[in-house]
Amino acid sequence: MAGFDPYAIVKRPVVSEKSYKLMDEGVYCFEVDGRATKVDVRYAVEKLFDVKVLAVNTLNRKGKRKRNRKNGTWVNGSTKKHAMVRLAEGDSIDLFEK
Repeated sequence: MAGFDPYAIVKRPVVSEKSYKLMDEGVYCFEVDGRATKVDVRYAVEKLFDVKVLAVNTLNRKGKRKRNRKNGTWVNGSTKKHAMVRLAEGDSIDLFEK
C-alpha cells in the first residue's frame, strides 16, 4: 500500500445514541471514504489509534431524497459509508482526545 494515508480513509467518528451504546461493547463507529475496503479501514484504525482490530463491518447509507418547495424539484442528499470496528478486549479509543 504505497502512499497509504489513514486520515483520508477515516473521516470522522459517528456520534449518536446507538454508537455510544456500542462503545460499551468495544465497537466504534466511523464515517469512512466510500471507496475504502474493510482491510483499508482496519489498517487505518490500527495505525491512527494504536489498537488491535478484531472485525470490521461496513454499510452504505444512501442519502435522503428531499423536495424543494419553491420549484417542486427533488434533491438527493449525499451518500455516506459507515464502518463499525470491533476492538480486542482491553483496547479502547478516546474519541474526543485525538
